[in-house]
Amino acid sequence: MHSEDEPISTPLLPDDCFAIRQAARFVSQIYDRHVGKVGLKITQFSILNRIRRRPGITMKELAEWMVMERTTLVRAIQPLQRDGLVRSDASEADRRAFQMRLTDAGLEKLQEAASHWHDAQQEFEKHFGAQRAASLRQELFDLTKKPL
Repeated sequence: MHSEDEPISTPLLPDDCFAIRQAARFVSQIYDRHVGKVGLKITQFSILNRIRRRPGITMKELAEWMVMERTTLVRAIQPLQRDGLVRSDASEADRRAFQMRLTDAGLEKLQEAASHWHDAQQEFEKHFGAQRAASLRQELFDLTKKPL
């Protein structure tokens, strides 16, 4: 019989998903701590940066690019819209599709956050190594088949 205080003696399984999610939370905490200094979460920074790179991107395209559920993306974008950083306009081609654009305030916020993002990059690379980080980044993009 096994008591709650006794450790389970079965070996840990080589759980890739757990390891990746654990690492992702660790890394996200580093980035959130840095970009949080300007009132953003790293997910919001990433969204702003993706919209800056592709003005007029639709919610569907952005969700696919970020490998996010659309409902999750909508919840992440709502505070950015509320704060006047992002606007969405109905597409002329398809009135059901919304195209995302940064406002001037959104571009300013992104530029303000960029130096903090760089600080987070440096902190991560200090822990992990710049060359290993570059290799890891490429491997992860290869895995999702999503470009930078």
